[in-house]
Amino acid sequence: MTTSGPDRLRELLDAVLDEPNRTLDDMAGAAHASRFHFARTVSAAAGESPAALRRRVLLERAAWQLRDGASVLDAAIAAGYDSAEGFSRAYSKAFGHPPSAHGAGHWLPSANGIHFHPPMSIWIEEQRTPANPLLEQQLLHDADDTAALIAFAATLPTDVVVRAQRPGQRVLDWAGDEPSIVAVLAGLVYAKETWLAVLDGRTAPTPVALDAPRVMADLAHRHEAVTAGWIARVREIDRGGAWQDRVIDALCVPPESFQLSGVVAHVLHYGAHRREVARGMLAEHGLERDAGDPILWLRARRGEA
Repeated sequence: MTTSGPDRLRELLDAVLDEPNRTLDDMAGAAHASRFHFARTVSAAAGESPAALRRRVLLERAAWQLRDGASVLDAAIAAGYDSAEGFSRAYSKAFGHPPSAHGAGHWLPSANGIHFHPPMSIWIEEQRTPANPLLEQQLLHDADDTAALIAFAATLPTDVVVRAQRPGQRVLDWAGDEPSIVAVLAGLVYAKETWLAVLDGRTAPTPVALDAPRVMADLAHRHEAVTAGWIARVREIDRGGAWQDRVIDALCVPPESFQLSGVVAHVLHYGAHRREVARGMLAEHGLERDAGDPILWLRARRGEA
């Protein structure tokens, strides 16, 4: 463990992260403190509750184990989950992609700089760029909300999602008409695929086949895949403070230069707009209009709903 803080902080962190200490009472007992004093002291020193800190670091360890070849079930058990399903849900919410889609790194955003460091130690960053919590919430909310919209649309008959529900509807002139539910949702996914290809220097992705027999299943798969890469890429830009850097989009004719901050803002802005357009269309088929409210989403994410 690397730390510049007092030995007491190290003892508290050891109590939080020691394998046998699964409950708050276990942690407090190992630190020879009362449950209340232990929780208050850890929260004040680390900026996270003991349970939240333990959960995040164990998920970071699980991400490293998965990249090192561990199975999802083994990583789930090691992280204290009773089932691979429960672990997968928690992992997907934290990292923005499922355990099967490995991201660029295993650290999650942290205000205190406390992270899992392989093989079995804790790293405390002494000099770090603070995580941007607003950006992180926007990225994860966008991913979760898009997935929820696609999942709801997948419950509708195919003829409903492909029908031109709003003829002539456009989000961006150069993107063409998006008159159907599937066209709007495809626009959400394809925009991220295209911009990620630009940032990674790859060729343009294949457009979504709106008339394919399994278009909704394909769309769900593509969304899951691009979300992992997109979130990892934006986190990398943020960590490196590269917002003012520019990228040449060779996919444009002629090629065009874009500032990275503008690219991310563009994707988030039109992503939010498309989600609300899709929500309005899906509301005519039974979807709750306020289901995508970021306030409600954040409460549910924190277990407050």
